[in-house]
Amino acid sequence: MSDLASIKDQYDLAVIGAGPAGLAAATLGARFGLATVLFDEQPSPGGQIYRAITETPLRERSLLGEDYWKGAKLADDFARSGAHYAAGATVWSISQEREIGVSMAGRARLLAARHVILATGALERPFPIPGWTLPGVMTCGAAQILLKSSGVGLDGKVILAGTGPLLWLLAAQYRRAGVRIDAMLDTTPHRNWLAAMPHLPKFLQSIYAAKGRLLLHEVKASVKVVRGVTALAARGEGRLQEVAYRVGHRREIRLPADTLLLHQGVVPNVNLASAIGCVHHWDETQLCFVPEIDEWGRSSVAGVSIAGDGGGIAGAEAAAETGRLAALDAAWQLGKIDDFARDRHAGPYRAALAEARHGRRFLDVLYRPAAAFRRPGGDTLVCRCEEVTAQQVLDAVKGGATGPNQLKSFLRCGMGPCQGRLCGLTVTELIAKARNTAPGEVGYYRLRPPVKPITVAELASLPQSDAARKAVVRG
Repeated sequence: MSDLASIKDQYDLAVIGAGPAGLAAATLGARFGLATVLFDEQPSPGGQIYRAITETPLRERSLLGEDYWKGAKLADDFARSGAHYAAGATVWSISQEREIGVSMAGRARLLAARHVILATGALERPFPIPGWTLPGVMTCGAAQILLKSSGVGLDGKVILAGTGPLLWLLAAQYRRAGVRIDAMLDTTPHRNWLAAMPHLPKFLQSIYAAKGRLLLHEVKASVKVVRGVTALAARGEGRLQEVAYRVGHRREIRLPADTLLLHQGVVPNVNLASAIGCVHHWDETQLCFVPEIDEWGRSSVAGVSIAGDGGGIAGAEAAAETGRLAALDAAWQLGKIDDFARDRHAGPYRAALAEARHGRRFLDVLYRPAAAFRRPGGDTLVCRCEEVTAQQVLDAVKGGATGPNQLKSFLRCGMGPCQGRLCGLTVTELIAKARNTAPGEVGYYRLRPPVKPITVAELASLPQSDAARKAVVRG
């Protein structure tokens, strides 16, 4: 733990994000003698997947599952590593010269790093359906945070909807915690199963297969699962009162609901990497933008590496190994180890990474979200911050907006507090569909610092050096 005054002006290695990739990278970097700082927005380490691992009130290990508790060793190893831990720290800017802008407790400052590892993790993919902004509608990730951090369940009629492993995991965790789930509405397209079949043999040999079978069996034994859902809406006056859905072209079915939990997979959190200037490309399988990195996690910007799900979705165990590889390479680049030592240490990490990635292609193809839930229409809100609808986006394209950045001039999409995290992919795909082109050709928002909200008071607290003034101007 630390405050802003305890942070030094310069570090050898700065790691952004304290999930599995960040914890593993900072631990290894410090052990190789690098002066290391780990910046974490949360009050304690763990990231999203291991959130509150050091302080969760849920001590019954079976509730969250053994995979969750693997994070305890990562957190323990980090605590003993000697790396500086900056909790409650928001990194809002990193320049290509690796000058970092960070805020803590209402004050801001700048520092320098010889090498930066971005371990910013994943975000839940936007799931824009009619009524998704109603009170009572939230993401599965948010519901899982409540459970891990506070041991809080949900009362009343609870419905889960969407696709992806987290949907099933959360259903199991909530059932173990005694929460009744009235229905799970599975939006996985039937055709995905056919597309995923060629990848099934590798999946059956992976670490995921047996876990997946047990998880599905556990949930289906206690929860009503409706497969093949093709349309979904949340309705109510002032708050959620019912969920409406269709299977195929059948009649609409309505279910009373107090809480609707939505999820259709996760995507890399690329905002900070994009703002730095790292090159990204469109991944047609995972349907998102991913940074271009090499086998060590090096990005297109010198001295900036990317580890974990921020470099492509592969899960917690793979994230930790990519964090270690990035830290090894940083230690080599900064002269702490030679190339022989780097490659010798990398061997076991690469083997573990290959095992963690084995079979992932099956999951990527199977849980590829349906187009209807990625590209809404009509008056469904797309940009929650600026209250922009899907139809407004399509009309703006007809009026001359050729991409997300031009759309800002028309509708202010992506200019709110979330800086496009909740609308970016939806906007890109809507524009691509309207222009009959590929999302990669449309591109993503051009992001500039600050990538997170920062107050005027925080800016005023910056030391008035030439570097500080330049950072404010760039922002």
